[in-house]
Amino acid sequence: MLDKWMLRSDVGKKSEMPVMKFTLTVLAVAGCWRPTSWTSLFRYSMYNAYTALIILILYTFAMTQTMELIVNADSDTFGDAFFNVVISLLACYKAIILRRNHDGITILIDSLVKKPFKPMDMSENMIRQKFDKRITNNTLCYLILVFITAVYMIILSLFTDFKNGILMYKAWLPFDCSISVLFYFAYAHQILSLICIGLVHPTCDNLICGLLLHICCQLEILEYRLSNIANEQKNLRDCVDHHIHILQYSYMLNDTFSKIVPSEFAMITVVMCYNLINMAFNSSDTVSYIQDVMVVASTLFPIFYYCWFGNEIKLKSLQLSDSIYNIEWTIFNNNIKKGLLMIMNRATIPIEFSSIGIIQVNLDSFVKVLKTSYSLFNVLIRSQ
Repeated sequence: MLDKWMLRSDVGKKSEMPVMKFTLTVLAVAGCWRPTSWTSLFRYSMYNAYTALIILILYTFAMTQTMELIVNADSDTFGDAFFNVVISLLACYKAIILRRNHDGITILIDSLVKKPFKPMDMSENMIRQKFDKRITNNTLCYLILVFITAVYMIILSLFTDFKNGILMYKAWLPFDCSISVLFYFAYAHQILSLICIGLVHPTCDNLICGLLLHICCQLEILEYRLSNIANEQKNLRDCVDHHIHILQYSYMLNDTFSKIVPSEFAMITVVMCYNLINMAFNSSDTVSYIQDVMVVASTLFPIFYYCWFGNEIKLKSLQLSDSIYNIEWTIFNNNIKKGLLMIMNRATIPIEFSSIGIIQVNLDSFVKVLKTSYSLFNVLIRSQ
């Protein structure tokens, strides 16, 4: 698939044009992406240690919350502890999946600067730059939203919990946190865990959505090339080859990240229910209500991203047939017409992304997630 052997032989070479540079930089800060230029044993070992430290922080946080669920949780603290366990374990899962698939993701990224994906003229470069700018803006918007939410939660906790000698989140700890030094240590650990969660989730999601957008970019470049094939047989063969590579790239991308999306859908349903219930019972507490609204927005963002861009790829792949029909195909010879017809026939089957072959990643699925969350919320509210 996607000429894997040929692509693997080029992994590690310096790219002619950076792809998703900002997104990969933030991902490296989150400990989920070792820069490909860090090939020395020392840098390799240091970054692995850095990743292990972040995963350790997240796992220990999840463990303290899990033990709180088992040992001390009551009706008031169960929801908070369960919520923290879900989001921290999912962050660990995402980080591990990305690190384990580092080479495969490197192939996906590096292939975007090689033929047939590489822009060949100024117009194609402008198309690439347009999508790169969009990816950067999406990453910034998501990070800003999560950053504002995290800062709000930390400041609120500092002026309430920390001031009163209470941890940000109730947790089972193997030591007495009433001792000031141990209390500071436990409190700092929870703040670090929140920061790590706020880094890992958006950066992993933005990487996947950025690659989805690059498929849309390639489809647009293919439309441009098809509109300029003139009467040259070689150009048509290149376009057919480009279309085949786009399809193979899509299958490879879906296969690489299909394990993350189902867990994301499940987390969204659980987190949405929890936060809607919190908002329903804490509607009189303005400060907590604002926090819940910000958490809901940060939670909905990733699944909306997946579904929106998955839907955009589907529509753009179907649009390819119309784009071919609208070019001056009547002036071409029969061989070129046959080649165009072959691309049109294949384009009638849209490129669709799915999670483990069950959930289609499109706007219909996003609406279903919202409906499921709201239905579960209604059931839980009535049971109260």
